[in-house]
Amino acid sequence: NRSTLVSKRIFTRSKSFIHFQKSEQIQVKGKDGFFHAYIPLTRIERQIVEITEPQQPFIIMPSRQNAMDSLMLVKERALGGIPTIAFVSGGPFLGKSRLINEVAEKAASDGFRILKSFRTSLDSFTSFFPLRQIVSGAMIFCASEGAVGDEIGNEISAANYLVDQNIFNKTDRVNIGSIVPTVADAQLLSLLSGLNPKARTRSIVDSLMKILKLLQPLIIVLEGDGDIDPSSWSLLAELMQRARAECPQIMLIVSSRDSPTITSAASNLRRNAIQVKLTPFEKYETEQYLRVLLGVKNNSITIDQRLLDVVHDRANGCPLFIECVVRWALEKNMIEFVEGSKKMSLKMLDERSDDVTAAIPRELSNILLAPFNKLSPPLWDALKIASCIGYSFDADLYNTLNQVLDFMPKIRELSAKYDCFEQTGSHFRWKQQAVYEAVKSLLMVNQRQKIHRMIVRAFEQSKINHGEIDDIKGGDVRRLLGRHCALAEDWAGAFEQYFRAGDRAKAMFNFNEASKMYEEAIDFQAKMSKQPPLRSMMIPTINLGTCLRELARYKEAEAVLTRCLNEAQSEFSDIALDEELYVRALTALAALYQAQSKYDSARRLFERAVPIARNIQESRSSLWLAENIAGYAETLRKSGDLPQAERHHREALEIRTRAVEEKSCTELELAVSYTQLGCTLASRQQHNESYQQHHRALILRYKYLDFSHGLVSESLNYCAESLCALGRGGEGIPLALHAVTIRKSKFGTSHPAYAHALSVLASCYHAVGRHFDACESLEKCLGICEIAFHKNHANIIPNLMNYGNVLSSTGGLVKARDVYQRAIAIHQLNFKEGQQARQLTRCKAEVCDLTDKIEEMDSSFLSKVSCSTQSSLAGSSMMDLAQKQITDADIESKGTPVIVITDIGRDVDDEMALVLLSALKRKHLLNPIAVITTLSPQRDRAHLARGSLDTMGMADVPVGVGGRGGLAEGVELEVYEADHTRSSSSIYESGMELVVRALESVPHKSAQILCLASLTDVASLMEEHEDLFISKVKEVVVMGGVMPMDSGDTLTPDTAYNNNCDLPSAKFVYQKCQELGVPTATLSRWAAYGCPIRPQLLDELAKTKHMVAANIRRKSKHSIDQLWNKVILPSDDPRREKLPSRCDVKWFYKTFCGTEEVPEEITKSIWTQVEKLNMYDPLAVLLCVPSLRALHFSCKAKTVKGVSHVVVGTSECDTGISNQMSLYKEYSHLFIEALQASLHEPEMPLGSDKEPNMLIEETTKLLNARSRAA
Repeated sequence: NRSTLVSKRIFTRSKSFIHFQKSEQIQVKGKDGFFHAYIPLTRIERQIVEITEPQQPFIIMPSRQNAMDSLMLVKERALGGIPTIAFVSGGPFLGKSRLINEVAEKAASDGFRILKSFRTSLDSFTSFFPLRQIVSGAMIFCASEGAVGDEIGNEISAANYLVDQNIFNKTDRVNIGSIVPTVADAQLLSLLSGLNPKARTRSIVDSLMKILKLLQPLIIVLEGDGDIDPSSWSLLAELMQRARAECPQIMLIVSSRDSPTITSAASNLRRNAIQVKLTPFEKYETEQYLRVLLGVKNNSITIDQRLLDVVHDRANGCPLFIECVVRWALEKNMIEFVEGSKKMSLKMLDERSDDVTAAIPRELSNILLAPFNKLSPPLWDALKIASCIGYSFDADLYNTLNQVLDFMPKIRELSAKYDCFEQTGSHFRWKQQAVYEAVKSLLMVNQRQKIHRMIVRAFEQSKINHGEIDDIKGGDVRRLLGRHCALAEDWAGAFEQYFRAGDRAKAMFNFNEASKMYEEAIDFQAKMSKQPPLRSMMIPTINLGTCLRELARYKEAEAVLTRCLNEAQSEFSDIALDEELYVRALTALAALYQAQSKYDSARRLFERAVPIARNIQESRSSLWLAENIAGYAETLRKSGDLPQAERHHREALEIRTRAVEEKSCTELELAVSYTQLGCTLASRQQHNESYQQHHRALILRYKYLDFSHGLVSESLNYCAESLCALGRGGEGIPLALHAVTIRKSKFGTSHPAYAHALSVLASCYHAVGRHFDACESLEKCLGICEIAFHKNHANIIPNLMNYGNVLSSTGGLVKARDVYQRAIAIHQLNFKEGQQARQLTRCKAEVCDLTDKIEEMDSSFLSKVSCSTQSSLAGSSMMDLAQKQITDADIESKGTPVIVITDIGRDVDDEMALVLLSALKRKHLLNPIAVITTLSPQRDRAHLARGSLDTMGMADVPVGVGGRGGLAEGVELEVYEADHTRSSSSIYESGMELVVRALESVPHKSAQILCLASLTDVASLMEEHEDLFISKVKEVVVMGGVMPMDSGDTLTPDTAYNNNCDLPSAKFVYQKCQELGVPTATLSRWAAYGCPIRPQLLDELAKTKHMVAANIRRKSKHSIDQLWNKVILPSDDPRREKLPSRCDVKWFYKTFCGTEEVPEEITKSIWTQVEKLNMYDPLAVLLCVPSLRALHFSCKAKTVKGVSHVVVGTSECDTGISNQMSLYKEYSHLFIEALQASLHEPEMPLGSDKEPNMLIEETTKLLNARSRAA
């Protein structure tokens, strides 16, 4: 505007923003002489120079591009189901956090959940500290999503919600409490006792997986400048190792200043990690960043070299420092745009100086702390105290300072007014680490010591007692207070606090952390100017040895404890003996010897310790005395001195009972005393009181533990055994059955503990007159014992005596006498005269009694009469129950009626088909109205089917015994063993009668017949009941195969195994169905080849701990090896049974091993080389459901007489599978749903079941690279 003139002063201040034109010389009124004025023309068009935010948006610099690309690759791998870890390292203030945050933001847009934690060097002693915020956040995430109307404000409320919703069980809460102490339950801490570090880590990961898998895709970020403790490294290694199978969409980022120090136990993390290292900016990158900060987008505008040099020099290439220097310079109005040179330049503030850069301080602390120059002295003091505490701190831990220093209110004021700190819950963290470092650098060593002393005095002057301190944040305050004492050079205080921190960790069964705390305490003890008392020197050493024993570091523990005991013995005089300390040294070493099964050495030490402990019991903790007496009693029991063991266990129990009343002992520890005394009493034949003690333990374990816990099965078993000994076997059967199930899951079928459970179950069956059931259980028990123990082992005698007693009741008198005679022989081999005399006397008496009975009776005649009567009664009972089972089928509410014909027990896919059937039944898609077992021995298969159906929640589905399946008379094929096999009066003796009844119960043309075996029984049905078949059956689904569809006008069965078992029947069924117009659906082997599974899937199914799943996994290997051993036989060998000649070695390798290369050496076991297993029967089950058929299968149809007959899989190239991965996921998830749903036990606490991942990634690779069999 030419009508406006401004002075030189205004021009000087505004020329950076407005173009001016210098006017001609003018003269104005009131001013002497002539002068130039300036005419404002237009605004200068450029970005505002001022920085408005403390941190700028993330800018990709060339040196950061590779880092960004690497982390984005890790993100994509995780999104694709490949769990990956990345290590991000680099010096301070180089932008690690900003890089990670940018990746996290991009990942969040792809659906990732982000969990972060921060650690400092102060946290490396605390086990699992880096994972606290992670696990707390994960729990809150999961609980918040599920809680409707309930506010989940912290980790405690989140843990309570997860337990209430059965996402967590009580064991999970204990495991999570190891990481997040605030959620731990003191009543359950003893569950951690006895777990070695590896087992504990696995158990914690079991619990973590339950919530982490719900948050997928997931990024876990562990930031900080401190080391990660060894326990956390071990947990991360276990987590990432299992993530592929259980939580594949997970990404782990660990940031640190230097490359992280990883323990050897977690070395696999480094091998598989992506390494990202950040370095300072090059000068050209500093220039690029300056342009961004100053808002310079016009390429014609440059950065003055002096400005670039001084910023790069002061900032050392650190992005954060570049921002600080620029912000400071802008606030001082030191940066200007020079129009003439079109440069961003430094402005000369002091005309007397020639160096324009001298005005920018070389010490960045002056720049960083400039905003705080006007702080009041009390606020400055709070900043200094905070810098001594650390980069991050928990307000709850330092509220004690409020009483003396008013600390936390000042911190909150600094956070609110000056943006010094950021707060998450009670956790405070410096907003900028550079400011934290700058404040810390202002303090001299003696000033820092003074502040640490002040903090220690504030804690001492507070009115908080030791118990309250231990309750604050799980006892973390002890560790932190110990650090303050050490930095204040208060060595005695440091010793005291680290020692108490060790005691706290030991009480939490965190022996790794406890051992470190005790080692720290011992080190500070050595720095004390005054020699501490011997007691103060020995106690942390004894505790250290105890922790090393719990960690199974026996050699180190023995060296520590032996040295400690020797020092104690050499130092103690008869007058000045510290008796309690001496007892602690003795019993600590005795417990170590007992753990190593050195009972004689342990007993000698206990015999020295216990009398002293009793003498001082009035002046010492009674619980301490109970622990020593119980330890001695267990040593006595295990060494065979039962009377003394009972006496000492009673004494310990009395003391602990008082301790419970005084709230100084947990009830779960009391349950251990009940169990120990109960076992001792049972060994002494005092069964009534033995039962009382075991029952008390069982009640407590029901109350506090998950039902699947091994301790619950222990109490169940002991209670059942005691009840049986008291003649109350009927009460013991349910307990014994549950004990059998749990112990099978925990120990396997070859463990003596499982054998003992079977023996107890047999006793209970026998007590109520179910002698044949008892006989079956005992035979299994003896079979295990014969393998588990060496020949003629004494442990077999009680089971033989039980077996002989049961055999006598069944009428097998001769066999019973033989069993007792064998028991006598084994007794004489193991015991001297007089030992176990009662046992030998009873066996001899039984032999005499049986001999008399055999001579007096015609046992053969009685046996025949007994069998005839039993069969008649069973048939009558069966018919009565059968009438109740067959009801009219309700298609609308229950789904399509289906009759299943199976040769279950031949291979595992029949039983897997029943697992799948149970899932579809729960979804009301299929309604199984009958299961018929075929293929001799068909009755045994009916027993297995009955048990399998019962355990899968299909007890309402009737089972019938079918035909021989095409086998000649006298020929029987194997039926594999299973714990859940159950003979039952509900089984139809005539499978044909059951089929007829079932078909009569359904509407017209509504039923499907699913044949997973030979077609013998279907052919019989069509021949004998053709009208009923036509009227009721809407489709026959066959697992088999047909000849090429273009080979004739009708479908003809091929030589598939099921067809080949009875080829005439197969031809008859296909021909008759096509003649009668009954549709068929055939699933061939090609379909199974098109969607195989990995053997690892069976491993994952077994992790559900369902008895069927465990059996399937075990028998799969057996079946594969069995098939292999037939394949390697010559094609005309009768031992191949019905196996087609095309199934040779090359076929096997191509079908199951994914290769056509046959090795030169043929082994008997092939399991380790198997890459894939073919799912035949489960696919046939899915084919029965119209919606699943349409979704997953591509059927070829052949129309005969206007009726469509479909085939899935017509050749190697046409498998009939529409989408392999979709189908694989479908039935994998159905398997898991079925197994988990059937495990629900509403009356009992539920176990820890998790949904395993189905190895999708490996299966994808397999399917993409597969080679199908011809």
